[in-house]
Amino acid sequence: MTDDRTERRSPHVAIVGGGLAGISAAAVLVERGCQVELFEQSSHLGGRAWSFRDSQTGQLVDACQHVAMGCCTSLIDLCRQMGMTDCFDRCGVFHFFDRAGVRSDFGAVRWLPPPLHLLPALARQKYLTPRERLSIACAIRRLAGPLATPEQTIGQWLRRNGQTDEAIARFWSPIIVAALSQPPDSASLAAARKVFVDGFLASRDAYQLLLPRLPLQELIDRRMGAWLAGKGVAIHRGARIKQIEGDACGVSGLVLCDDSRRTFDCTIVAVAWSALRALLSDGLAAALPWLSGMENIRPAGITAVHLWHDRPLHSLPHAVLLERVGQWVFADAAADAVGHHCQVVISASHTLASHDHNDILATVCDDLAAVWPTTRDAKLLHHRVIAQPAAVFAVEPGLDHFRPPQQTAVENLFLAGDWTATGWPGTMEGAVRSGCMAADAILARRGVATRGIDTPAPKR
Repeated sequence: MTDDRTERRSPHVAIVGGGLAGISAAAVLVERGCQVELFEQSSHLGGRAWSFRDSQTGQLVDACQHVAMGCCTSLIDLCRQMGMTDCFDRCGVFHFFDRAGVRSDFGAVRWLPPPLHLLPALARQKYLTPRERLSIACAIRRLAGPLATPEQTIGQWLRRNGQTDEAIARFWSPIIVAALSQPPDSASLAAARKVFVDGFLASRDAYQLLLPRLPLQELIDRRMGAWLAGKGVAIHRGARIKQIEGDACGVSGLVLCDDSRRTFDCTIVAVAWSALRALLSDGLAAALPWLSGMENIRPAGITAVHLWHDRPLHSLPHAVLLERVGQWVFADAAADAVGHHCQVVISASHTLASHDHNDILATVCDDLAAVWPTTRDAKLLHHRVIAQPAAVFAVEPGLDHFRPPQQTAVENLFLAGDWTATGWPGTMEGAVRSGCMAADAILARRGVATRGIDTPAPKR
């Protein structure tokens, strides 16, 4: 669908979807001189990284706490590109609490090089026996090596490598569930290996937690949106695309919800995997036979329990609760109009699908009181339970067979989204990488230098 004149001029690119995947694609393309228009059906950018205005407090609250790690280099580069490096707090110490409420801090030492820099921290974890600590260290070393059979669960691999149920529950599971939103017995070994190798062994700062200082709506919609607009990206909020028309020869146009039609040189579709097929015309779908494999990508849930008390429950900005329903607790630094806000995050909450929100609330409050007994005296002033059944995709063994590359068989149709073939699980980093890779694919076709983000080729 291109001719010599189209190839010589700056391409006019449509991006459908204003999450981090679409935003990162727009950032790469506009900096390379492309004309970019971004269409987002919601009133704000951010996709699944969103905030809400609480009716009682008036506070802008993230629906679920999003965090990054020091290994999230593409996300960090995007923020640096947009002048937003001040928007994250970097935390080098994790605070673990066992069932008895005993605290163990986990952080690197400066006098050992990676991957040994975290070994003393592992030795200090009081909830593990000396034998478990040694066994875990040996398993991590083996995990960093080649995997003979990567298409199994991390739970299967751990048991074959001498990990006890107690060690899995207290050490491996909290990390795997938080990173992949899947319990060890269903999480992909390859994906879990990436978490441990890239996140804990690759470099000294890779394991560090990056916490947004601002609500996601402020960070993504306002600040990132303003940067894109300042560079000349046309952002259409509240603009739903009804259909993307075309066939095997290429995308011929975008039909908007008011039935108006627009044409572009290239189109990047940066929506959730579950929404892709409905956007494509039958002619385009026929040219993409792998679409039938999308049904093999299953959703995984995350639930956030927001609590406002009359006093702070503890003095830490975040904490990890072991062998509890809620795995992470994040606390705001200051009180708002109603009280002191904290958020308890339950990853892999699709396993609680049959539970009533009131039961989840009661369980979470009991868990907090068990870890910090003084919280029994705190008065709960307000609460919100926000369940997102499809917060991320389920990183199960064999999933990579069904994750498509960013460049499709249709000449001017490209994909972005954390669910595409990035080599990463469903994270902000994976979303940003996918957008950069989709933009690079467009630029490469026109002989423009690209960032060259590496990723494993999808299996077919």
